[in-house]
Amino acid sequence: MNSEGKITKISPSHSQGACYYLEIDLPALLREGHEEAPSPVTEETRERYSTEITLCSELTDTLPREVIEVLLQQMEFRRLPQGVRFIRQGEEADRFYLILKGTCVVRIEKDTVEYPIARLGPGELVGEMAVFTGERCNASVDAQTDMDVLTMSREQFDDLSRRFPDFRRYLSEIVTRRLSESRITAEKKIGKYVITEKIGDGGSSIIYKGVHSLLKLPVAIKMLKHEMAMDPEFIGIFSNEARVIAQLNHPRIVRVYDIEELYRTVFIVMEYLDGVSLRQVLDSGSRIPLAKALDIVLQVCEGLEYAHRSGIIHQDVNPRNIFLLPDGTVKIIDFGLACRVGSVDTNFLFPGTIYYISPEQLKGDPVDERTDIYSLGVTVFEMVTGSLPVSGDDMKTLVNWHLHEEIGDTRASFPDLPEELHAFFMKSIRRDPAERFRTVSDAVAVLKPLAERLRVSSGSAVCAPQKMIGMFLVYQEGQQLVLKRLIEEFDRTVREAGALLKITYVED
Repeated sequence: MNSEGKITKISPSHSQGACYYLEIDLPALLREGHEEAPSPVTEETRERYSTEITLCSELTDTLPREVIEVLLQQMEFRRLPQGVRFIRQGEEADRFYLILKGTCVVRIEKDTVEYPIARLGPGELVGEMAVFTGERCNASVDAQTDMDVLTMSREQFDDLSRRFPDFRRYLSEIVTRRLSESRITAEKKIGKYVITEKIGDGGSSIIYKGVHSLLKLPVAIKMLKHEMAMDPEFIGIFSNEARVIAQLNHPRIVRVYDIEELYRTVFIVMEYLDGVSLRQVLDSGSRIPLAKALDIVLQVCEGLEYAHRSGIIHQDVNPRNIFLLPDGTVKIIDFGLACRVGSVDTNFLFPGTIYYISPEQLKGDPVDERTDIYSLGVTVFEMVTGSLPVSGDDMKTLVNWHLHEEIGDTRASFPDLPEELHAFFMKSIRRDPAERFRTVSDAVAVLKPLAERLRVSSGSAVCAPQKMIGMFLVYQEGQQLVLKRLIEEFDRTVREAGALLKITYVED
């Protein structure tokens, strides 16, 4: 039997920080010693009294008081008897629970066998993951002891999520934590991929390392944070651009394998890169030899030129988004801000990284190839000189420089640099797009004589020979239909891995 009550008073605890004192109005049948309801139950027999509980939780410690009070006011009190299963794996989640007293056990069923994976107690949430994400329950939950809980329906939950950004952020952190935990549960699977660990956290996204469940192919999985994912306009833009970038296939650009919309957000599944970003190299204080720096620049230009021919502008070229692999290969990563040529960012959400951003991005003007060329020019300047064209961290100073200043003659400050680099800087880092290189090819043409003198030739690292595996499949005529379906599925998986499947039918 589970029975309900009503919260009549909520106030911050005077004796314990981040805790709340609750008075709950209960039916008389819930008093100590009442094992079952009186029969028949009438208004007269449902004499009421109050019980007092002090609630201490990560929830109350994290959220502002006004959010907590609205949240608690909309929750119902329930008392659950020992042994009752109040969440069932595989069923749709219609509510979540905040534990006040007692404990419960979370169990996951695999191959008809149930495994306990967690024990939860006072102050902890249970069932919120499925309610928040809209997925079916990934585990069952049993009351280990008699329990007092507060509960809220999915409809109320959705309303609060829309009204309070702080609540959304907190729930996003819960999803992040669940996906990063060491224990293996169904919650760690994103489509065909299993998350193994968290490897990065940015302003708008979180990066996980994962593996294809069948091919064991390592991948990187980028999750859009929920405070942005729950904005319909932003998630629409993000999803659309992610699909555009997924069409790019070039050795200098990180490969996107898949896009999954789960847990009320978007996951972009990409190739996993083992190496370091250019930002890490620069921050380490290591001096990059001129020939190596030029090799990196030329490889980046190859990737940008391909993207531009495909009508895509990266919009955030900077050392953090240039990745260096151990074999010398360079990859352009993070196309999260990419857009079509001629686009205008009317929302001004994330126009770029402030040190490398172009004037037209700051002004909200249309962007094109010259936008990436400006950011590339600033990046190369930092890479070969060890500094930026503008100094300081003050936002106003940086914005003013991009909008109103021009780069000085670099020959005076860096007389030892080759003439080709001076020409590159003076033509790429210009306020007016009309004064910049028109295309990446134009920029490469200026750097080419220097590359020839230094014997730098990019491209050799990625021209690896192709290999082939031969297989024979022997089958009976009656098996042809089921094998056809299996081959089609195998073909899709092979293509996702970047390989090609060719089939030849052999007659006896």
